[in-house]
Amino acid sequence: MHSTDYELLLAQAEAITAGETDLIANLSNLSALVYDTLADVNWVGFYLTKAPETLVLGPFQGKVACLRIPFGKGVCGTAAATRTTQHVMDVHAFPGHIACDSASNAEVVVPLVVNDQVVGVFDLDSPTVGRFTEQDAEGLSKLGRFIETLDWA
Repeated sequence: MHSTDYELLLAQAEAITAGETDLIANLSNLSALVYDTLADVNWVGFYLTKAPETLVLGPFQGKVACLRIPFGKGVCGTAAATRTTQHVMDVHAFPGHIACDSASNAEVVVPLVVNDQVVGVFDLDSPTVGRFTEQDAEGLSKLGRFIETLDWA
């Protein structure tokens, strides 16, 4: 199993976003940081709420991805609709899973809520079934709470 120091990752996230107000610049660097830090991931990024009940592809690291995901559809849309972190050991067992990349087998999606609005989701995929532990889901959720404090205006 892979072990990640989420306290260190959070400190690094705070350091690389300190003093920067541009959301896209911050989300771009955060996706690169997490992609480079976590082992055995093949996609790390953001989907942003750009239309009512619709997530649109934002900054990411990895292969070409789905462009739009309706709230309630797939793992990302479920996280957005329920406002709860989705920790999926095997995406092929998830009802309504949207296969943007056929190599992805496990996923964690953290909803991002600012001023009681779902502004997007933080999405991580792995090619390995069962890659993400409960500790990963908790650590990534804490990182999500930090991401919510960025300038979303």
